Amino acid sequence: MSPETNPARSATSTPSGSSAGAKPGSHGGHGSHGGHGSHGGHGSHGGHGSHGGHGHSHAPASFGKAFAIGIALNAGFVVIEAAFGVMSQSMALVADAGHNLSDVFGLVVAWIGHHLAQRPPSGRYTYGLRGTSILAALFNAVFLLVAVGAIGWEAVQRLFHPEPVATGTVMAVAGIGIVVNAVTAWLFASGSRKDVNIRGAYLHMAADAGVSLGVVLAALAIAVTGWLWLDPAVSLVIAAVIVWGTWDLLRTSFDLAINAVPRDVDLDGVRALLSNLPGVESVHDLHVWPVSTTETALTAHLVMPEGCPGDDFLLGAAQLLEREHEIGHVTLQVERDGAHCPLAPENVV
Repeated sequence: MSPETNPARSATSTPSGSSAGAKPGSHGGHGSHGGHGSHGGHGSHGGHGSHGGHGHSHAPASFGKAFAIGIALNAGFVVIEAAFGVMSQSMALVADAGHNLSDVFGLVVAWIGHHLAQRPPSGRYTYGLRGTSILAALFNAVFLLVAVGAIGWEAVQRLFHPEPVATGTVMAVAGIGIVVNAVTAWLFASGSRKDVNIRGAYLHMAADAGVSLGVVLAALAIAVTGWLWLDPAVSLVIAAVIVWGTWDLLRTSFDLAINAVPRDVDLDGVRALLSNLPGVESVHDLHVWPVSTTETALTAHLVMPEGCPGDDFLLGAAQLLEREHEIGHVTLQVERDGAHCPLAPENVV
């Protein structure tokens, strides 16, 4: 079932029922009614309710300034780190610079996705461009894994042919990296829990701060022991840390890209909530999918033998889904007899 077309289809009434769409964030309601057949059913119901929820149901907060500051700080640091890495013959420093460069590109992509996600809907893109935030998160995950491959390959070659390292320079530059990455991570901390796109930026910056700390410790160990192999070995550890931190982002963003139910949505709980609404006999054709990295949509058919009670019932159901499960784009179709619905079987989409 296509998420772009499903709400429109579900909002089209059948002779045996009525439907309603509800969205959060407004402060009134409206709708049109048209009788059908002998069942006395409603035509279509369009409603908008005021909701006090958060997270997946609201437009993302603006992180434009955070992106601008983060990109500027990291771009400047990449130039410094790469230059000193080459001069000091430190593969760990060069590897960390390469990773930070990928993060600069990643921040740019995330910023673009974040900006486009706030564009208003249009006749062609009825959800606006909110889905670009999902594509940005997916791109960042894939891009980082490609960067890891390049870092790992160079580190393995260097492991068999170690070269002297200017440990003092390495420790000084990597120390600056700890500060730069920690500050950038802090800029995105407030949005990291509810937005996969922002979480990607936050996790990468936080991991980079830890990686830079590892580079400092490796340089210190080389200065004490003289073991040159520690430098490429730390590079391999850096690569492993990046893979570990990126894998969950890749899985999550891929799931969102193919319209999987968001991980923080309990589908069984959603079904139970709808099934327990007054007058509801059963629920079918239930679909939940992400509109963006911060917003979730739902469509469902409710079998109600007595018919739809009216706008208050539909808006109340939407508000309950908003409050209990943070689902903000809700479309419900009410049917008196679900046996006649071709979408009733579980295997039909």
